[in-house]
Amino acid sequence: MAAFTYDGINHQGQNVHGEVAADTSAAAIDKLREAGVIVTEIAEKAEKKEKKGRGGKVTLTDTALFSRQLAAMLSAGVPITRALSTLAKQTTNKTLAAAIDDISKNVESGGTLAEAFAQYPKIFNKLFVSMIETGELGGILEQSLMSLSNQLQKEKTLKDNIKSATSYPKNIGIFAIVLLILMLVFMVPMFQKMIPADTKINAITAGIFSLSQSLRTNWYFWLLGAVIVIIALTLLFKSKPMHKFWESIKLRIPMFGSFITKMCVARFCRTLATLVSGGVTAVEALQNAGPTAGSDLIEKAVNDAIIDIEEGKGISESLDKSGLFPPMVIGMIAIGEEAGTLPELLDKVAEFYEEDVEATSRNLGAIIEPIALIFVGSLVGFMLVSLYLPIFTATTTMPE
Repeated sequence: MAAFTYDGINHQGQNVHGEVAADTSAAAIDKLREAGVIVTEIAEKAEKKEKKGRGGKVTLTDTALFSRQLAAMLSAGVPITRALSTLAKQTTNKTLAAAIDDISKNVESGGTLAEAFAQYPKIFNKLFVSMIETGELGGILEQSLMSLSNQLQKEKTLKDNIKSATSYPKNIGIFAIVLLILMLVFMVPMFQKMIPADTKINAITAGIFSLSQSLRTNWYFWLLGAVIVIIALTLLFKSKPMHKFWESIKLRIPMFGSFITKMCVARFCRTLATLVSGGVTAVEALQNAGPTAGSDLIEKAVNDAIIDIEEGKGISESLDKSGLFPPMVIGMIAIGEEAGTLPELLDKVAEFYEEDVEATSRNLGAIIEPIALIFVGSLVGFMLVSLYLPIFTATTTMPE
């Protein structure tokens, strides 16, 4: 969908100027005519860049707060355009403020709210746009926005839990690398000077001495090599083959696979519950909820299920075919379909798995911490033993 700038005349005979979102210029003219504007000139607007460099990244907390504030203003009877323009002035994140201001102008010029939000996909995802569209069509925009706010806040909590579970091993890994470099650069030369020249040195210690010498004299080659390796690994992990490989194994990794599965299922169920409770049809809800799970395997399973659902099968039966969803999820969806309480039961499933993920993240930290400490201790111990061996050899072979 493109944006068009126009000049025209309204019902009062006044000259007006603004923007409207539409697929084509003809569709834009029709939309404006329905709004009572006679178009005298229209032109497609150059695509607006989302990254304006004025406020940085828009976080889930920012969008959740915006949704809640907008819902509160609408419930108080404030017109949508006035509410948006007010929030654009009050929002502290300048990138989000600029987007809201542009959305307000597009709505004021005759575009729908969902179309205006859809022009900023990096700020407002498919779930956000779908809920806005559902709220507009069903006249339940306030409820949709409140549901969105709750969903985004829970998504933020889930991401924080995952971050806390993975931050400790990352920090330990960085600490181990820095410690190894410091030992090679500063400690190894000190031990090397303590060893008599005629002492027989084992292969491991000799290798450590050579590595230390190379690191101290050719540090620029090591630095360049490290940069090249980091860039290569970054590009590799962003490549499609590596992405496909990771997607094929991540749900099957011992211990971590179960954690990732629960996390993906929690996201999927929470999003699906939000959409279904907002009045979105089952097929449309699944189409939008699948990509939010964070797993290509689950997304593919959902897309396959949609085909079966369109042929008349139930949601639980269709999702069960993939074997990716836990029996509890399938069972709760089946009960929800039969009783007509699908959103409520999906919410309960999502809440259960979110709590499970939170508990698992805490347990992972408790498990990883001693393993990481043992790893660092073993590294230091190995280095010290390798360096002390020649000293012990020199001492025991010294003539009396």
